[in-house]
Amino acid sequence: MTPSSVQTPERLLRRLEWRVIRRLDGQLQGDYRTMFRGAGIDVADLREYELGDDVRHIDWNVTARTDVPHVRTFLEDRELTAWLLLDRSPSMSFGPTERPKETVLVEVATALARVLTRAGNRVGAILYNNAVERMVPPRNGRRQVLQLAHELLRPPAASTGSTDLKGLIEAGAALARRRSLVFVISDFISEPGWERSMARLTERHEVIAIRLIDPGELELPDTGWIVVEDVETGELLSVDTSDPEFRRRFAEVAADRETEIQGLAKSAGVPLYDVSTEDDLVRALVRMVQSRKRQRR
Repeated sequence: MTPSSVQTPERLLRRLEWRVIRRLDGQLQGDYRTMFRGAGIDVADLREYELGDDVRHIDWNVTARTDVPHVRTFLEDRELTAWLLLDRSPSMSFGPTERPKETVLVEVATALARVLTRAGNRVGAILYNNAVERMVPPRNGRRQVLQLAHELLRPPAASTGSTDLKGLIEAGAALARRRSLVFVISDFISEPGWERSMARLTERHEVIAIRLIDPGELELPDTGWIVVEDVETGELLSVDTSDPEFRRRFAEVAADRETEIQGLAKSAGVPLYDVSTEDDLVRALVRMVQSRKRQRR
């Protein structure tokens, strides 16, 4: 059941407000609104560098004069502009029929947009499927969230070839002219090279990567002979999932891909948070907020 076949934007948003936003209010008591805020642009003070500080905030002039590393601290912006960079490539259709990754993408993006707009922030989005499908200019308010949900519930445009997330990230960098909070939401099944674009994006913006996964991508169930399709290329392959050697090789490839994606995100200097098709969305967002709180401390 695809996202577009089950609900209207208004029904989707009401469901998320009732089942997700209200529960977040109860569990985090509003803290999540500020935990997603980026650093401001006005320098408030200087202090000596401490382990874990963002090296991008080092003031090299003061450091050179004192021979002691110093970092700049910033005043928080009263209002924030956030961008959602949303991957709608064919691999996002993988997962349970009732809740594939593309459905989780709709839920996560809509919930984040509502959380941010409730605090008076502006939210924009780029929908991408190997090319920019649509751009939603940053605005605030509930109507903006409904507009985003409307776009997300439309079927993705057709695409050819393997996904290249570099195009999505570079499109975000071109549109986000002032310092913003940027969420990149994808399964990160992509041609290599996106991590370099992501690293450049972090030079100006605060970037958070949310990876959508399905357990079936990590461990192959034993269901005998099946025909599988590579949704990125359309290639069909008949495999015996009961073969222990085949399952072992599949697990090795999956583990290597996990290690690669984690390493690329780390090299880009971006925190990577996993959300599974089996996750309760509230618990997943709470994990994300608590992890960011620990990192900031």
